[in-house]
Amino acid sequence: MSSPDPTALGRERADQLLARLEDGDGPGADAVLAGVDEVRDLVYVGAALTSRARSEARALPPAQRAQANTRQLNLGTVRDAARDDPAALRVWLRRSAEELLLLRSLKAAADRIAG
Repeated sequence: MSSPDPTALGRERADQLLARLEDGDGPGADAVLAGVDEVRDLVYVGAALTSRARSEARALPPAQRAQANTRQLNLGTVRDAARDDPAALRVWLRRSAEELLLLRSLKAAADRIAG
């Protein structure tokens, strides 16, 4: 029996985290990550969130895109400070997911204004 693909599992957990936060289920969002104790597994979730955030930020107007880039750099600093601490990495993941939801709301607002 083969072990699950860590990249796919990271994307799945990122999807679950985002879905819970979109539904306003903070405790549920925390529960998604609560059982993940390996730093490596948490980093795969972060990679999925980061790649989505950078991709979605490209669709923003220039000023908002620049602000999003700065926030991504700040999140990178949080990640680096939490490098070996699973609890701190969970905080980073929660903030990363919230950032992605912010990007989506900014994009929706920009679309309404332009449309």
